[in-house]
Amino acid sequence: MIYRPLGKTGLQVSALALGTMTWGEQNTEAEAFEQIRRAQAAGITFIDTAEIYPVPPKAETAGATETIIGNYFQRHGGRSDWILASKAAAPGNGISHIRGGCNHFDRANLVAAVEGSLKRLQTDYLDLYQLHWPDRETNFFGKLGYQHDPEAHITPIEETLEVLDGLVKSGKIRHIGLSNETPWGVQRFLHLAETRGWPRVASIQNPYNLLNRSFEVGLAEIAIREQVGLLAYSPLAFGLLSGKYENGAQPAKARLTLFERFQRYNNPQARRAASAYVALAREHGVDPAQLALAYVTRQPFVTSNILGATSLAQLDSNLASLELTLSEELLAGIERIHVGQPNPAP
Repeated sequence: MIYRPLGKTGLQVSALALGTMTWGEQNTEAEAFEQIRRAQAAGITFIDTAEIYPVPPKAETAGATETIIGNYFQRHGGRSDWILASKAAAPGNGISHIRGGCNHFDRANLVAAVEGSLKRLQTDYLDLYQLHWPDRETNFFGKLGYQHDPEAHITPIEETLEVLDGLVKSGKIRHIGLSNETPWGVQRFLHLAETRGWPRVASIQNPYNLLNRSFEVGLAEIAIREQVGLLAYSPLAFGLLSGKYENGAQPAKARLTLFERFQRYNNPQARRAASAYVALAREHGVDPAQLALAYVTRQPFVTSNILGATSLAQLDSNLASLELTLSEELLAGIERIHVGQPNPAP
């Protein structure tokens, strides 16, 4: 395993992280426990979750993923062996079952969110606490064009950071991170931290994969220069880059088979580009999923690549991607496809 600095926190995290959003929906608690043990044996020290997990988010399962992780620590111990990250839900995106859907990043909501996560996770502290998406209308979850609404109600970032500062000082969270953020948002958080003495953002968790390299525009430079590394989610584009959906296949228990709502990577141009990447991998005798993961992990702005697996076989294959070195010929082939069909699923 490779270990990398988590921003300027002094913590080291594994270059591969264990994602958990299927636990409690596509995976049982027993299966989740097996994944934790397998990941730890491979050297993974970083586990990422959120209060809205599992996905797709539903009122009847909200918090189930954190509860599973908490049950693991309660029964098997080892909490101190892990860098544990969770996230607070923001307003909108159909999450009306979390604190009534008005989940602004104000004092009442953030304190309630942290307390709820700590209780479910059966821990006294979180190593990294992330804002799951911005408390404002902006470019995230596939939206590219920015449309400004001067009348929109948002919580000032100053207020949010002041609350997070108190939570850090209380010991309930150690460090803070952003998710689904924009360049403006990251820079604003950094500026306020520097000028007010509030906690400094350690990471940004955004999508990054062969079908969505939009992070490279604007955010990559910030990630490197400001030491706010990317925690890359959806590195396999919901499995599309694994090749398992090729030729119209609809594998049983696969995410795009089970849930119609997941259309972000399921459009004609994304399908065509994914097929090209899969074909490229097979031409070179490389597993398509491992190629896609290795490409993400090697980027200089990536701190950790978040793996999502629903079986131990998938997890083992994903872990093996760390051993794959991409040749110059393969990298050139990736760039040819990207130039021909750039960011088909932002």
